This record gives sequence, C-alpha cells and structure tokens, in this order.
Amino acid sequence: MSANTHINAPTQFIEAGSIRFAYRKIGKPSGIPILLLGHFRATMENWDPTITEGLGQDRSVILFSNTGVGATSGKTPDTVLQMAKDAIMFIEALGLKQLDLLGFSLGGFIAQQITIIRPDPVRRLVLAGTGPEGGEDMAAYPDHVTKAAINEIPVLEDFLLLFFSQSEKSQQAGRDFWERRHLRISDVEPASSMETMGAQGKAIAAWGVPGSSYSQLNKINQPVLITNGNNDIMVPTSNSYLMFRHIPSSKLILYPDSGHGFLFQYPSEFVSDVREFLNQAL
Repeated sequence: MSANTHINAPTQFIEAGSIRFAYRKIGKPSGIPILLLGHFRATMENWDPTITEGLGQDRSVILFSNTGVGATSGKTPDTVLQMAKDAIMFIEALGLKQLDLLGFSLGGFIAQQITIIRPDPVRRLVLAGTGPEGGEDMAAYPDHVTKAAINEIPVLEDFLLLFFSQSEKSQQAGRDFWERRHLRISDVEPASSMETMGAQGKAIAAWGVPGSSYSQLNKINQPVLITNGNNDIMVPTSNSYLMFRHIPSSKLILYPDSGHGFLFQYPSEFVSDVREFLNQAL
C-alpha cells in the first residue's frame, strides 16, 4: 500500500472525551510515529509538504488540530497546560504507546508540557522556534508584529515579516513556502477563528510571563533537538539557548539568515537534521 502524501492524506476523526479531533497520517505506516504540533493559529494546512513527506520517509507523520482548531470540535483552551492535556487525550485515543514529538512555536510550548506531565510515551522531542515557560522577551510584541500576527485573513506580506529575515534570499524562501503550503486544494481545514486565536494568544502571553527558574526543563530527560533561526522575532532566539542550557540531553542547531520560519526556509536541511536525530540509537 502506497504511503499517504501531504496532498492526498484524508482527514480522519477520532473521539476523545467530548472532543472530535481531526487528524491526518502521512508517510510510512511503520516505525515510531512523530506527532507534529503547530504554531499560533495554525491548522494542518500550515505545515510544509517538504517537511511532512521528508520525515515520512522513515515513519508515520501525524498532523492534528487540537481542541477548537480547524475541523476539531470544542472550545480552544486558554492555557498551555490544558492544550497539552487535550493533546494527551488525542494521543491516548489513537492508542500510541510510544511516539516522538515535534513542536513548533506554540506547539513547542505544548510539547514541553506534554513531556513533563506525561513523559512515558515520549521517546524523543524536537523543539523548533520555541521557548521555555517564563523565557526572555516572550510576554509582549511590538505593535506592528502583533498587528501582522492577528490579521483575521492572513496575507503573504504578514507572513514574510513574521517568519523570515529581510534578506532577499530569505524573503524568496518565504514566497516559495507560501506556494508549497497551498498545494493541497481539497479536503482543506477551515482557518482558525478569532475566538481560537484569542484563547491561544492568552495562553502564549501567560507562558511568556518572566520569572521562571526553568526548573521544569530539568524534568525533561528524553533526548531533545532544539532548532531555530539565528534571529527569531516571534520567540527570540535567546530562548533556544536557555532551553539548551537547562535541558540535560539536548542539542542545539541554529540556521543562518533566518527567523521564526527557518524550518520552511531550509526544509531539506531541517528534515535531514531531524531524521538524523530521530534515527539515532538510544
């Protein structure tokens, strides 16, 4: 049986508690699966086909929309902790006894929280463009950044500002990604609602309040790959260093001339780095 691709993988649904979760499976139906947790306002449509299919060479890649996001039912929680609990409920509904997690941005907050409160199923963890609870410069953003992030209808110009550096090379990489992420034209999830974005925004703001001792990070004992652009304006790159310093078994990779969307700017390199990390023997 041929593997599902990013373009043709059917949207499936599973009930967990009172929530009907939407999800897709891409790649090989064998190996240890990897669950992808996305950024603020993202649905399954916001992932890069180059990344999902690249990771799917070795394993099943699971995309899903958490509570209240996209085609998933329910009301989006306004705390990272509850988002993590809902994601755990989804993981358990699928019957996954072991998996890897890849959390990008807000998804990285959730991935950390999952690993801390329910560590047993998590084998390896990839934290991309994200930061620790109480990290540096994560509680507030300049007005022009906030305006671009919460536009009801996302446009390419906002995305290029928030996710890419201002060099022509990086901006072109952003335009190329924008085309790739719109290749799927059927069975497409609805965009996140303003209500969902409001709840996520509240959760992000609370996560970023300064004052944490980062003691929670010491509870993450799994191997962790931390990745980011060298100048992330959404979750400042300094937070990647903080996680690297406080997570015992971690490795840090920074990508040049890039921002929050570094993984979309360097999708092939990112896939290669993640596959190498995931395929290492424990």
